[in-house]
Parts: sequence; C-alpha cells; structure tokens
Amino acid sequence: MVRIFITDCEGPISKNDNAFELSSWLIPEGDRFFTLISRYDDVLADIVRRPGYKAGDTLRLIVPFLKAYGATNALMKRFSSETLLLIPGASEALHFVRSIMPSFIVSTSYEPYISALCEAVDFPVENVYCTKIDIDRYDLTREEAERIKSLREEIVKMPMIEIPDNAKTLEDLPQETRRVIARLDEIFWKEIMSMRIGAAIREVNPIGGHEKAKAIGEIVSIFGGNLSSVIYIGDSITDVEPFRLVRRGGGLTVSFNGNQYAVREAEIAVLSHHAIILAVLAEQFKKFGKEHVLNLAENWDVSMLEDYCSPALFEKIRSLYPDRAPWVERITPKNMDRLIRESVAFRKTVRGEAIGALG
Repeated sequence: MVRIFITDCEGPISKNDNAFELSSWLIPEGDRFFTLISRYDDVLADIVRRPGYKAGDTLRLIVPFLKAYGATNALMKRFSSETLLLIPGASEALHFVRSIMPSFIVSTSYEPYISALCEAVDFPVENVYCTKIDIDRYDLTREEAERIKSLREEIVKMPMIEIPDNAKTLEDLPQETRRVIARLDEIFWKEIMSMRIGAAIREVNPIGGHEKAKAIGEIVSIFGGNLSSVIYIGDSITDVEPFRLVRRGGGLTVSFNGNQYAVREAEIAVLSHHAIILAVLAEQFKKFGKEHVLNLAENWDVSMLEDYCSPALFEKIRSLYPDRAPWVERITPKNMDRLIRESVAFRKTVRGEAIGALG
C-alpha cells in the first residue's frame, strides 16, 4: 500500500495566519475585524450549520473589505513573501517526508501565500490544494467602496462574539452575540450580496471543511488507494471534516498544536515548537502503519524511537531534545478535555495570542 502524507499549512508548517495578518495590516482595526468575522464563521459552520457554508469561509467574507482598502494580487503576494514565518524545521521535515512518501498540502490559505511558502520550502505547488483568488478581477465602484468602509466601521464597534464551550444551537449563545450574528447575516447575505462586489463572496471558494475532505479524496484516487493509507495533520476548525473522513476511513489523524476543534476530532495530539516530529510520525506510519503509531503515542518515550527511526532522524530528535521530547499523546475520552486546555495554551506560545485564539 502506498502511504500518503497530507498536511494543513498554517499551523503545522507555518506560524502565520496570512488572512488575519493581511487584514490587520490593510484594514483599519483589522485585527478586531478579522477576529469577529472568524468567530462568526465558527458559529455559521459549527452551530448554525448554514447550508452552503463551511469552516474557513471567512476568506470569502473579507474579500470585499480587502478590495476596498487596496488589496491587489501583487500586493498579496509581496506581503505574503515578506511576512512568511515558518515553524522551525518545517522545510527539513517536508523534505524528509517527500523523500519517503507522496506528500501534499491541503490549505484554506489564499493562493498568493501558498505560492510564497512553496518557493521558500521548495515544495511542488502542483501538490497543493488552496483557496484560489484573483482579487484584481472584481470591480468595486467608489460608492460601493465607501459603503464597505462604513460597514467595516460598524462591524469593529460590535461586541465580540462569545461562544460558550457547550453551545450547540443559537439559543445557547448570549443574547448580545445573537444580535451581532443577526446583523452580520444582514450585512453579508443581503446588503453586500446585492452589490457588484458581492460576486467575490459568491465566487471565492475557500478550501476548508468539506472542500478539504474532497481534496483528500482526490489525492487518494490518484494513487488508487484508500483512506487507510493517509496520515493527515491539522490544527483548526477547517480540519474537522478531513479529520472525520480520514478517521472513518482507517487513516491516521494528528492534531499539531491544535485548538479545541482539532483535538476533539484527531487521534493523536502533538505539542511542539519544531516540525521534525511530523517527519518522525510520518516515517513510523509508512513503515509500520496506524496501530504502531497509536501505540507509540499511548506509551510515548523518545528512547523507544531508537529501535524504529532511521538513524539520522533519531539523532536529529536527540540533538533537538536532549532532555525532553516533543509532547505526543493519544487522545481518549478521558484525557480529551485536558489535552484541549493544554494544546490551546501551547498553541498560543507558538503562534501568538491573537492567531492562537482563532478557530
């Protein structure tokens, strides 16, 4: 059986949240703006489950605002190149994994960012699924631009959306949050959709949720295999659907510095500042299969790897972690709540408080 390595990008490979950073730089009060829209995204995808909506569609909702504040294809590519921040060891890990098995990136990130990343780590762009965008092709009249800017001003003044941990329906959300959701529904699905720039929301199709799962299916079909051949690495709400697909198909699912959405759906939790552990898990999966990796995670001790790892990879792990190995643990119903707390906290030490708190 051909084993296949598939990973998300932002989180396992890079520290960036490119759309958040681009919004923060280009849009006034863009950090608050993006955070609020991201939480709106979480509500629509995970609680309301709006028909035709998927996790990660934040990246289509913000396009009219990016356009209004001067985003172009060239600017997005230049910004992505200049702000790219890799997880230490990401390039080395990807290079190793590519040497032993077919490797793919499936990412919600915009294509200009993915292009910059592939150039930086020498990863074949043809092995990447990501969110296509040509922002130059969308028309924005002066009148619409002014209205979009006034809507931005209204949005950043809204109370922040609060999502209780146990929320299952809109009624479980605070009343103030429900009012914000209702107003955002009007803004995005009525007012902006009636504008010419509304075409961007209709046409940009972020690769998140079921689109990520669809990409995994396409990759597996290329090799004539099945989902049990896949190891999938993810870290956020956009990875919930691919995690579920791969897990149901008998493949291996790994949360790398994941948030609560990722840890709930994955089988192994990894907490690490360095990406080389991904190469270790991929090699073990290729050589010995899923149950072996699950057993390693259940009884994790880096000294065990000496009997299984390639010598060069084992020495790399030993040199990086002479005292304590990266944190790897099998996720169970008993430890899930603890791992969610620990992984969410650790995630923020790697990617920063603002990005680490995003869904």
